[in-house]
Amino acid sequence: MKLINRLKNLEQQYVFLRWATGNDYGRINYVGDDYIEFNIIDIDTMEYRETAIINAQLIFEIIFGGGDISRILAEMSFQAGDKN
Repeated sequence: MKLINRLKNLEQQYVFLRWATGNDYGRINYVGDDYIEFNIIDIDTMEYRETAIINAQLIFEIIFGGGDISRILAEMSFQAGDKN
């Protein structure tokens, strides 16, 4: 399976993404044939900091499970509940 196909399965998921020039926690918004749109989360404030358009060929590593991801999901869910 190609990486781009696996990334399409992770659309709208929170992940840790490492690419050629950086690494951050965030959510994959869109996966195209040649790039992904990635919303970066500021870990201190749990707010979206910026959106990055990343060439899919520059992605080195994606982590979509683990303690840190669970913490981010819990915090984002808590904040979403506070807004209601």
